[in-house]
Amino acid sequence: MYRFLLTTPRWWAINVFVLLAIPFCVFMGSWQLGRFEDRVESHRTAEEKVSEDQREAARPLAELLPVDKETSGRQATATGRYGKQLLVPDRELDGKRGYYVLTMLRTDDGKALPVVRGWQPGDADAAKAPAAPTGEVTVTGALQASESPGSDGVSAAGGLPAGQTGAISAASLVNVVPYDVYDAWVTLAEADAGMTAVPAKAPQDTGLDLKAFQNLGYTGEWFVFAGFVVFMWYRLLRREVEFAQDAELGLAAEPTSGPAESAESAEPADEARDEPKASASPTA
Repeated sequence: MYRFLLTTPRWWAINVFVLLAIPFCVFMGSWQLGRFEDRVESHRTAEEKVSEDQREAARPLAELLPVDKETSGRQATATGRYGKQLLVPDRELDGKRGYYVLTMLRTDDGKALPVVRGWQPGDADAAKAPAAPTGEVTVTGALQASESPGSDGVSAAGGLPAGQTGAISAASLVNVVPYDVYDAWVTLAEADAGMTAVPAKAPQDTGLDLKAFQNLGYTGEWFVFAGFVVFMWYRLLRREVEFAQDAELGLAAEPTSGPAESAESAEPADEARDEPKASASPTA
């Protein structure tokens, strides 16, 4: 009954496709699952690192630049004078909407370090933001990489009022202030009076972000594809077996007769028409 699986070219092609498709789908699903597990582990490691970094002694800013996954979150210290102050609207903290108070710290080398001095609830209002201390100050806080607009709660909307910025990044701030800006920023470990300290963020690509859950979704898709391949192979097999059983029972549709058979069946009828009909003899 199942001899056709190995004797017909069509089924050879179907079987080869199935034997290649299933391992491929399983491999891709396992790979995506591995990517998700790596991101979970990276997230756990990043959270542990943030706790360890808070207990470490602060190091000079120059020793921690450029910011990468190893130096992000480390306690950095810098000395300078506060300059221009900006507000970063639409930032959440503990589930509440508010804004960051960002002040540029001009260091002795002429560059400015963006310093998040704290967070306040409500709409961004320059009149409510505490003024920065005057004179030379030394700040200590968690070092952070420049933000990318549109990622991790960072607004990508433009057209903000003067004195506000959507992202804390050198690329954005260099157009706002008349001096060079470090490609990094610091969030103070202890916020200035009247504000709440902003906790450090985990480095990019180390958390349970959208990419992580995309990997988990792709995992399910690949395993579904593998199951669909098996299902379709089984459906084709059942249909082929049903056709074979119908043929054995004589239930399969008979093929239509060809021209030769039609001609042969027509010949006797033609001969019968050509034979003379017996005429009835007249009665006496």
